[in-house]
Amino acid sequence: MKDFKDKFLSYSVDKDGVALIEINQKEEPANLLTLDFITSYFEVAKIAIEDKNVKGVIVTSGRPIFMAGGDLRMLAKPIADKKEFFEGIMFFHKGLREIETSGKPFVAAINGTALGGGLELSLSCHYRISLSSTKIKIGFPEIKAGIFPGAGGTSKSPYILGLQNSLMYILQGIEARPKKALNDGLIDLVVDSQEEMLAMAKEYILNTKNPLQPWDNKKHKIPGGGIWTPNGVQTLAGASGNVGKLTHGNYPSAQKVLKVIHDGIQIPIDRALEIEARYFVEAVTSKEAKNMIRTGFFGIQGAAKGKARPKNEEKYDINKVGILGAGMMGSGIAYVSARAGMDVILKDVTIDGAKKGKLYSEELLKKAISRGRSTEEKKQTTLSKITPTDNPKDVEGSDLIIEAVFENVDLKDKVTKETEAVLGEDKIYGSNTSTIPISLLAKSSKRPQNFIGIHFFSPVDKMPLVEIIVGDKTSNRAIAAAIDYTVAIRKVPIVVNDSRGFFTSRCFGTYVSEGMFLLEEGVAPQIVERIAIKKGMPVGPLAVHDEVSLTLSAHVFESDPSEKMESEKRTYNLVKKLINTHNRTGKRDGAGFYDYPKGGQKRLWKGLKEVFNQKKDAFTQNIISKRLLHRQSLESFRCLAEGVLRSTTDGDIGSVLGWGFPIYTGGALSYIDYIGMENFIKDCDEFKSKFGDHWDVPLELRELLKKNKSVHDFKI
Repeated sequence: MKDFKDKFLSYSVDKDGVALIEINQKEEPANLLTLDFITSYFEVAKIAIEDKNVKGVIVTSGRPIFMAGGDLRMLAKPIADKKEFFEGIMFFHKGLREIETSGKPFVAAINGTALGGGLELSLSCHYRISLSSTKIKIGFPEIKAGIFPGAGGTSKSPYILGLQNSLMYILQGIEARPKKALNDGLIDLVVDSQEEMLAMAKEYILNTKNPLQPWDNKKHKIPGGGIWTPNGVQTLAGASGNVGKLTHGNYPSAQKVLKVIHDGIQIPIDRALEIEARYFVEAVTSKEAKNMIRTGFFGIQGAAKGKARPKNEEKYDINKVGILGAGMMGSGIAYVSARAGMDVILKDVTIDGAKKGKLYSEELLKKAISRGRSTEEKKQTTLSKITPTDNPKDVEGSDLIIEAVFENVDLKDKVTKETEAVLGEDKIYGSNTSTIPISLLAKSSKRPQNFIGIHFFSPVDKMPLVEIIVGDKTSNRAIAAAIDYTVAIRKVPIVVNDSRGFFTSRCFGTYVSEGMFLLEEGVAPQIVERIAIKKGMPVGPLAVHDEVSLTLSAHVFESDPSEKMESEKRTYNLVKKLINTHNRTGKRDGAGFYDYPKGGQKRLWKGLKEVFNQKKDAFTQNIISKRLLHRQSLESFRCLAEGVLRSTTDGDIGSVLGWGFPIYTGGALSYIDYIGMENFIKDCDEFKSKFGDHWDVPLELRELLKKNKSVHDFKI
């Protein structure tokens, strides 16, 4: 067969006997490593291997991405027969090994991003050439989905990267640019053009006889030393300790990576691949992987593409954005908007304040340049998009306004009226408020149908979530515009209905308040913080409360005229006690739950022992961890039951991206299924009898349990 083409790839052979396999999965959004594709690939590779006229094979892509990775849709489905799944993985390994041991050179011509399974496909080739584009990423991101490279990547990478680098690439999910991948040994050559890449691939083939993979070469030495060298022993021992310290056993795939590398590198590669396959089956079928794939990949990916956008609404073009308030939030919003190519008017009370806000973008761009992530030209282009001003009239002509002034209803009322006077009647007005109901703020507007909440998280340049809040009169057009803007600045939007604190602030607040309750009830502060982090929270509740500031917590409570629950009053009284009696206001003033000495490390305030009487063994670690995580999940379900959240998935995404709820659980709502709904309700009922009515379980959750349903089955 001289030429061949199907829906996965094309095959051809030139006059010099060099075959070309061009991957082009036209029916998929990107090239993916699937069972159907690999079957076709193996059939064509076998033809090339058996054809005496073919001297070697170039494997490349007919699309901008070489291969995005394995098809997670396949892995997300329940796996009923583990043995059958294991045999399917071994089919992958066997086919790739036949290519590696064929005696004919295969070259991967990486013309676009090659991740996960795409990189593993490349590893089965004897030589790897990449274009030098900074848009190309090469690496193993699987650990972020709760799994690890299972098509040979874990077993083979130590032979070319060395033990330390392979562990870093796999356990950290590193996605390297071509030059770094070359320096680390992951690829063999970087070139500047497609033509040069194909020419060099052909040259390699015509000059290489009987190529041998490093893992098949008995003379090959592992970079940095093998497993029983001093460096190897130290590397694996250190990695084991670090994995335990960082994951606390919450991410089982990380431990499996260590086992695959430790066991596999000591035996022939074919036996090692069998070990890898067995551990991979365990990883894929774990509830952690299912949760991380569902929320961390499909959920976030769908949201990032604007899945929540109302249908039949025209695309809302945003060329000019007016930002009111040049504090840290407003400055951050200005930066991400300008980076996306929008013209930004950054308005503050004084021109000096506005210029200071622009300086924030300049500092971020300088850092990006120093790290090789930007250029002076890009910096100047971005900065030219930001115009600082103190004149309200300068926002005239804006397609979108984002108000980011202090959390004060009267102040927001003033700037809304001031801005609407020069804003086009059909333009959208967004408020970055984190707690004040949008329907209340919209009363200041003459056009409440165009008024919407666009809640960012700090620091804006790093935090991916944007919470879009729909008021009583907010139109679908305004929702569509807010989502179009969020997608344009490469953030992840979730849409929630109006409520005091909305979803994120309301549920995050339960985390810090429960931390204070535990402290008040006698638990040592270091234990509260340590257990929170051990269960997967990025920061302890006391430390994060300092970051937010106790003063802000008090202000939010005092500015809310609605009737308060006992738990809210209790939280407020504790905060006021720390502020008024002990002058502890938070990190900004250097004194909160922690002390913040200049030039030194923060440390827990010793006075906490006197303010809160500590009791030895006040509660077990199990009770403390449940109170911290259950409380967040319970409040999240209340938001779902009350219709604040529009879907379970949005709640999971918001909790993971908004305040760092542990991704291995799937998010604050999936957490209920993760630990078992019956156990969750039983715990909450017990906590209600001991700690108060804020542990009351909604009837809707009890109904789900009666029907043996998942939290994902709940319908608004």
